[in-house]
Amino acid sequence: MSAIKRFERHLLRNYLIGSFVAVFGVGCLFIFETLTFTGTEQLILIGIMFFSVSLMFLLEYLVYLKHVRSLRYFFQTDFPSLSSFQNAYRTAHRFPVLTVQRIMGPHFLGLSVPSSLLTALAISQGWLRMPYYLIGLACFGAVLVAILHALIEFFLTYRVTEQMLLTLEKHALDRRFDVPKKTTVVTLRHKMLISTLIIGVFPVMLFVLASAVQLTENESLRSYWSWATLILVVILSVATFCSLLLYENIRKPIAILQQGIQDVENNRLISLPNPYSDEFSHLVSGFNLMMEGIKKRDEQNEQLLDSLFTLFAATLDARDPYTAGHSLRVAAYSVEIATAANLPHEQIELLRKSALLHDIGKIGIRDDVLLKEGRLTDEEFQIIQQHPVIGVHILSQVQLPKTLQPILPGVKYHHERYDGKGYPEGLVGEDIPLFGRIMAIADAYDAMTSDRPYRKGMPVEKALSILEEGMGTQWDATFTRLFLDLKRSLIKDVS
Repeated sequence: MSAIKRFERHLLRNYLIGSFVAVFGVGCLFIFETLTFTGTEQLILIGIMFFSVSLMFLLEYLVYLKHVRSLRYFFQTDFPSLSSFQNAYRTAHRFPVLTVQRIMGPHFLGLSVPSSLLTALAISQGWLRMPYYLIGLACFGAVLVAILHALIEFFLTYRVTEQMLLTLEKHALDRRFDVPKKTTVVTLRHKMLISTLIIGVFPVMLFVLASAVQLTENESLRSYWSWATLILVVILSVATFCSLLLYENIRKPIAILQQGIQDVENNRLISLPNPYSDEFSHLVSGFNLMMEGIKKRDEQNEQLLDSLFTLFAATLDARDPYTAGHSLRVAAYSVEIATAANLPHEQIELLRKSALLHDIGKIGIRDDVLLKEGRLTDEEFQIIQQHPVIGVHILSQVQLPKTLQPILPGVKYHHERYDGKGYPEGLVGEDIPLFGRIMAIADAYDAMTSDRPYRKGMPVEKALSILEEGMGTQWDATFTRLFLDLKRSLIKDVS
């Protein structure tokens, strides 16, 4: 059975349930058990009801065809378009509300208006012996029955549309359609308020109405209505107050869970308070358990990621024994500068990862150039200058997640100079990305102070003096000053 046929079959079942309970159960009982009619009058009323109900069914069916048209079109078309899918999805999403519209309109136009006019005609012709104002009471009763019918079908239809929406989402996945964003058609507050009022007030109003009709024959109606009106106002007030209390009791834990989900989306893993003693206690406990699981998983992933970055750096440095530990030291110096500059912790961690991989592009440089012990020729130096671009290309093939994308600029631009004479793009000043400016200082300092096959590493103070001379020309003056002050402070403490 196709999805649309199954959907319509469930809707028909829901309609029959609602009609049986509201129209034929409550409505017929209200009419035939409240008033006393002769056999002829009963036949006339049955005829009026049959005609009015038939007209109501016809109008409801026409409205239903209009509501279900987009769903039928989507499922009966071999190659549905994106617009037809979106129309079908929005219709299914709003179908519970459309069901209420389908019931309330025809109930008024197809049942209340025709039956009232025909009953008034029968009274005027003497076919029915009853006062005209009973027609107004009957219309009021019809509205009550329609509201009950609509409430029953509203909640039954919700269960049916859930399955339909899942089916449509599966079709969207198969056809690569974008699913329209869901909107709140009926808020939880309105559901609670309306349903509680109907459940609490409907029986009393129906009883009051039936009693009023019954008392018509005893001519005791005037004093009764004063009493009944007071009772209805009190019951309506109490039902409204209780429904709002019930809604508030449900709203708060739901709002807390929603806030928790938003925190997870914003990468804030915070456990929720759990002062509840009902089913919400289990929900919040489950949410907090999930938070703990996510935290542990993130910690394990972070440890694994750190190990992988360190492994890559050590593997790269192991290719040249004379530069062993270079990437680790550049990462440490970069973190020192960033910490002195009061950069956020998350940014410092990304900088450290970028520094660990800053020379990964040297994997693509052939050994006779990379490991050459003497001075490089111009051609060989041009080959070496390609390693930042090669590094970014290698990392781009890995398809880094969005959270790690900021490490790429440091890899690519750590050999740029502040005066624009660096490589690979000759960027000037603060056009050089932040990580590139910081790592350029750390990389240069380690290169100057580390031993090479063709030279001994220079003393720390000499390296610091060279950095100081290059402030504002080769290196960013602000970060260079921070590094100089930091290193000289350490030297002073040691001495």
